[in-house]
Amino acid sequence: MVASGNGWISLKTLQVTQPIDTFYVGVMNSRDLVKVSYADVRRIEHEHREVETYLGIERPLNRKRVAELKDYARTVDATFPSSIILAVESKDTKYDVETGVLQLKDDINVAKVLDGQHRIAGLEDYQNDEFQAIVTLFVDMDIENQAMVFATINLEQTKVNKSLAYDLFEYAKQRSPQKTAHNIVRLLDSHEGSPFKDKIKVLGTAGDPGESVSQAVFVDALLLSMSDDPRRDRDLLKRGKKPPRATPSEEQRLIFRNMFLDEGDADIARVLWNYFGAVEDKWGDHWRLLRRGFVLNRTTGFRGLMLFLRYAYLHLTKPGGVPKKDQFKEIFSRVRLTGDQITPDNFPPGTSGQTRLRDHLLAQTGLE
Repeated sequence: MVASGNGWISLKTLQVTQPIDTFYVGVMNSRDLVKVSYADVRRIEHEHREVETYLGIERPLNRKRVAELKDYARTVDATFPSSIILAVESKDTKYDVETGVLQLKDDINVAKVLDGQHRIAGLEDYQNDEFQAIVTLFVDMDIENQAMVFATINLEQTKVNKSLAYDLFEYAKQRSPQKTAHNIVRLLDSHEGSPFKDKIKVLGTAGDPGESVSQAVFVDALLLSMSDDPRRDRDLLKRGKKPPRATPSEEQRLIFRNMFLDEGDADIARVLWNYFGAVEDKWGDHWRLLRRGFVLNRTTGFRGLMLFLRYAYLHLTKPGGVPKKDQFKEIFSRVRLTGDQITPDNFPPGTSGQTRLRDHLLAQTGLE
C-alpha cells in the first residue's frame, strides 16, 4: 500500500495477464475497500444489481453470515487470505506503469463485487488496527466475462449450487457443450407436452413440489453423451477452433457428440423428448408424480434411464438419427419391470442403483 489522498486511493499492484484479460492484484485497507464497494454491497442487500439482472438471479446477503464474519474479524487471529474480486471502470482508475501504482477514485460507487461481498460486509464496522485485504481488480470487464468469472469461481470452489453455475452458461456468446446442455434442459422444462415439463429444478433449489430432477444432474448426464472434456471443447470453440469429431467407435459412447458439433441441438432435444415420452407412456404416474417410494423420476431412475439410452438409441438408428417415440415405446414394451418394483430397496441411491436399473432394462429388452 502507498499513501492516498486528493480524492484517490493508491495501492501498489501486480499486473497479471491471463487468457481472460489483464487485471491487477494489490492490497487495500479494509476501510477503503468497504467505502469503494459500499453502494454495490447495499444493492446486493436491497435490490437487483446489473450483473444479477443480466444473470436473472438473486444473490442476497446472508445477514447471519455477515454477523458471524463481523465477530470473526475481531478475533486475535482473524484472516481473510483469499482475494476479493472487484470490477471497476477505467474512468475511476489511474495506473502508473513505471511504479505499478493503481489509483482508485475515493467514492462509494466505484467497485462492483464479483466475489467476497460477505467478507466486505463483515469488515464494515471494523474498528481495530488496520485490516488489509487482498483485492483483484478487473478494469472495464464486460458483463459476459463478469458472469463467467462468477460461474468459474463457483463451479470450481462449489460455493454456490452447481445448477446455478450451469445456468450461467446461458449467457455465454460462444457455443459449448455446457451451453447446449443448459438450453436443452430449459427447453424440456418449459415446453408444453414435454415429459419434463415443470419437473426440473432449474437452479437446484427447493421449488415446486413436482420438480424431481435437478438441472445439474440432467446436464452432467447429458454431457457424458456429448463430450469427454467439455471444458476443453468450450475453450477450443471460444478460440475459434473446431473440437475433434467422434470416430465411429467413439460414437458408440458419445452418441450426441457429432450432432452437437454439427449444431444439431434441436435433434438432441427431440431424441430426449421422444425417449422420455416413451418412458412416461410406459410407467405413467410413476414418472409423472413425485411421491414417496417413486424412484423412476428421481436421480437414481433418471440416471439409470440415461445410461440405458445409448443402447436403445443405437439399436434404432445410427448416430445422427432421431428415432420416433413409438420406436422407443416398442423397446420399453418388452420390459416387465413395473413402477411399483422401481423402489429404493430394489434400486438404492447412488451408482449401484443406477447401473442396476440399466442392467435390468438391458436384460429384459434383449439389448445386452
